[in-house]
Amino acid sequence: MSTLTVRKLNVDLSSGFARHWLGGDVYRTAFMNALSMSFPLGEQMFIDSVRAAPLDAIPDPALRAEVKDFVGQEASHRFVHQQYNAELARQGFGYTLEAEIRARIELVSKLPALDRLAITCAFEHYTAMLADYVLRHPEWLDGADPQMRTLWSWHAAEESEHKAVAFDVYRAAGGGYRKRVLWYLHVSLIFFWDSGRQTMHNLRRDRAAWRWSTWASAARAWFGRKGLAWHLLKPGLDYLAPRFHPWQHDNRALLQTWLDRNDDSYRAIGSTSA
Repeated sequence: MSTLTVRKLNVDLSSGFARHWLGGDVYRTAFMNALSMSFPLGEQMFIDSVRAAPLDAIPDPALRAEVKDFVGQEASHRFVHQQYNAELARQGFGYTLEAEIRARIELVSKLPALDRLAITCAFEHYTAMLADYVLRHPEWLDGADPQMRTLWSWHAAEESEHKAVAFDVYRAAGGGYRKRVLWYLHVSLIFFWDSGRQTMHNLRRDRAAWRWSTWASAARAWFGRKGLAWHLLKPGLDYLAPRFHPWQHDNRALLQTWLDRNDDSYRAIGSTSA
């Protein structure tokens, strides 16, 4: 049996949301929007890479079941963020990196299965670290549009829940330390370069790129007392350890607390592997 649950989010974005939906904070809204823009293409890449792993490399039936539910969760995230991004496009915020990312993903699709898995493991570690931050510091979403707060918290809970699946598949398929770490270092550069460029584009489109208040907010978001930089530092470095595993950062109680307190925000479809 899988330990994952595929859920349908009870959020309707058809009526749209405010331009500065995160408590009026222009920088944090732009940054979160930049992440959302990358998710549909990225999550499809993750799904494809895990599916490309040879089944005979996954003898454990429980892991096979979790792969199916990983795909179910990621597909749900992709669908919701497509709706989210459609509203951003209506507001005039286009995904300027789309053609570049599509071309990059096409190159990745030609790599050996283990390399594709190593890349997915690296990105999944970043989404897991960011997810943990959102769950551990709910004040990050203070003042957010209620539906957007629910969307991001639900996404964070499920990213935490399935954060080890790609990693376990990579190890089961024979993936080693050197490949995992080299791709992680590469992905780290790509992640910050891409998210930074798209955030900057969003700010320019909003005519807020050169406001003092924008960069004061950015400084607080990254380097304040509970800034993202401090939160990402230790788990980011931990990934370099030869014996690293995602569940060494065990936040299951944290994600379960959110699921229990917000069970009216989603409908559990169940395990697609049952």
